[in-house]
Amino acid sequence: MGTGRTLLQMTYDRILPLVDADRVIVVTNADYEGLIREQLPDVKPENILLEPARRNTAPCIAWAAAHIAAMDPEASMVVMPSDHLITRERVFLDALRSAFEFAESNDALLTLGITPSRPETGYGYIQCGPEVADGICRVKTFTEKPNAELAKVFLASGEFLWNAGVFVWTARNVLAGLAQHCPDVAQRFQAPDGVFATDAEREWIAREFPACPGVSIDYALMEKATNVFVKPVDPGWSDLGTWSALHEVAPKNRDGNVTHGCSVISYDTNGCMFTESSTGKIIVVDGLKDYVVADTDDVLLICPLAHEQQIKQYVNDVNMALGDKYL
Repeated sequence: MGTGRTLLQMTYDRILPLVDADRVIVVTNADYEGLIREQLPDVKPENILLEPARRNTAPCIAWAAAHIAAMDPEASMVVMPSDHLITRERVFLDALRSAFEFAESNDALLTLGITPSRPETGYGYIQCGPEVADGICRVKTFTEKPNAELAKVFLASGEFLWNAGVFVWTARNVLAGLAQHCPDVAQRFQAPDGVFATDAEREWIAREFPACPGVSIDYALMEKATNVFVKPVDPGWSDLGTWSALHEVAPKNRDGNVTHGCSVISYDTNGCMFTESSTGKIIVVDGLKDYVVADTDDVLLICPLAHEQQIKQYVNDVNMALGDKYL
């Protein structure tokens, strides 16, 4: 993003005003251990939790909560994805302070909801219920990515927020919630005393973690629990989970084009996103409007930015036609 810091490093920097460096926990796949240590040398090695398998967000959050609870049974925690962009960090931190205060004094599972600026179909939505504290509402419903018409209705109603995947709760409350609503995950982290936050933890995780179902924290817990609350906030947020989201926030040239890691010569081309891996080839393009062109070693993607929600279908079709060689 032109800041000199990666999104992971920016996420780490962002939380330091609220959380001591020795209490920052990173949960990641074991394949990325070297990258994490290189990017975040101040994070203690024992605070890097290495998943032996990919199992979505509920198991990794359960592991983090169990690890934290073993160190401090009264601890509260914030879950922050490392691929988000936040431009108004003071607003974000103020919202977290309020969220921590509420979560620590109530039996509550709290999430931050982003004030929507457009009828976005790429995000999940949270419907606000009645306000229960200053700026904190009970959650009515969660809705997965809506179609365009429903997204317009959500925006017009003023009752809906984007689901940012940022959560605040006590370690004890989230573990209790998972035990009630998703025991298939919770039971894998109900270890004998002295396992978590000790040398025995890695051995336990190597055995139990791959047996967890792959399930999101939203589906496993937040959509089922009754003690779920939301704090609306507008911190200049993007999860950069789509090409158009990255295009929106990235620096652009005078034609509205974004280039990332590549050289582009363009003619009559506007509103496009170009990215290329380290092969060093040049991209020459003429007459393209609002497209993404993403070139890697063995895959070239060219599609309209407006069709990017179909990329999962493209991946499935490639898998069906050619196997997983290109995935």
